[in-house]
Amino acid sequence: MLLLASGCTTIKDGATSAVVGVTDYLAGEDNVDLPKELLPLDPQIEVTTLWKESVGDGGGEQRVALVPALFYDKIVAADRKGIVNAYKLEDGELLWEVETELLLSGGPGVGDGTVIIGTSDGQVIALSEEDGSELWRVQVTSEVLAVPQVAHGIVIIRTVDGRISGLNEIDGQQIWFYDRAVPALSLRGTSTPVVLRDIVIDGYASGKLVALRLNDGRVGWEVSIATPSGRTELDRIVDIDADPVIAGDVIYIASYHAGITAMSLGTGELLWNRREISSFAGMDAGWRYLFVTDEKSNIWALDLDNGATVWKQDELQNRQLTAPAIHDDYFVVGDYEGYLHWFSQDDGREVARLEIDGEGIFVKPVVESDVLYAYGKGGILAAVSIQ
Repeated sequence: MLLLASGCTTIKDGATSAVVGVTDYLAGEDNVDLPKELLPLDPQIEVTTLWKESVGDGGGEQRVALVPALFYDKIVAADRKGIVNAYKLEDGELLWEVETELLLSGGPGVGDGTVIIGTSDGQVIALSEEDGSELWRVQVTSEVLAVPQVAHGIVIIRTVDGRISGLNEIDGQQIWFYDRAVPALSLRGTSTPVVLRDIVIDGYASGKLVALRLNDGRVGWEVSIATPSGRTELDRIVDIDADPVIAGDVIYIASYHAGITAMSLGTGELLWNRREISSFAGMDAGWRYLFVTDEKSNIWALDLDNGATVWKQDELQNRQLTAPAIHDDYFVVGDYEGYLHWFSQDDGREVARLEIDGEGIFVKPVVESDVLYAYGKGGILAAVSIQ
């Protein structure tokens, strides 16, 4: 995760590969905490790679929101340099490949027969889910660093300048937009909007969470999750960069410097907050616990109802972990060396480990039925199951 300076320019391109935490980066390389070495592991479960394919050159040095998307019997993935591929879920057979020759940065998202992807220069492209042919292309206001969402014929695009746009899925024409100013200093990246029935929910670098009506973009409600405080601009960063997670009638929000917050979707009541757990990587919800990767790559299990700590796992500290992904009775994270790690939900014990892509894994794995799909920085897309 990189920082944006005034005017939304990056401090240093490609720095994420060497950065363990944002504050460590600004403090200088001499003060960076080194990643923990992996300890020998006696596996408790067996994991098997079902198939493995290469998607171009992967995501490149910067952390961009190129996350594989599941669509019925296929999975679609994109690389930074413009390649978009579709594979059969069952065996990884390549169904189609498109070379857009664009610098891709967000997506793909999938809709009703469409594959939507955004670029660094603010273009949004719709491809046919059937064969990858281009359906339309439009220009939005700035870089797309969130996965496009599609619901009820409307494409939701979040750009780094704070705008959320609602586009017509058929032709890409703008239906509505919502603008919010972005602070002078914030993390590079944006959370991906969540569509829940007829509302769009998203978080901002100001620490606010906003709900918009899907059909016209009007504000339904807005709540302040975090209030900037501190002596320096760095101290006052309270970005909501991690994707919100919804479990039942509760939405869980992770923010940098302002902790983990649970809020009732029905009443808007703030249920609990763990301000000391700072996160931009993200989280996932199991049956009983919320699993969070914090800024130092510690993993926390929090009680969904009250936020109490159930356990904390620090054996992978500073390994630049992804958000956890629930996989059967376990959860999985990827790390900067390209390993997937499976953990027990009950007590945080590591039970399996598998190397996927030596260039690293920076995006949260996705799960369909009992198969987990991981996408590595070097372009390796792998399907993995638990035996």
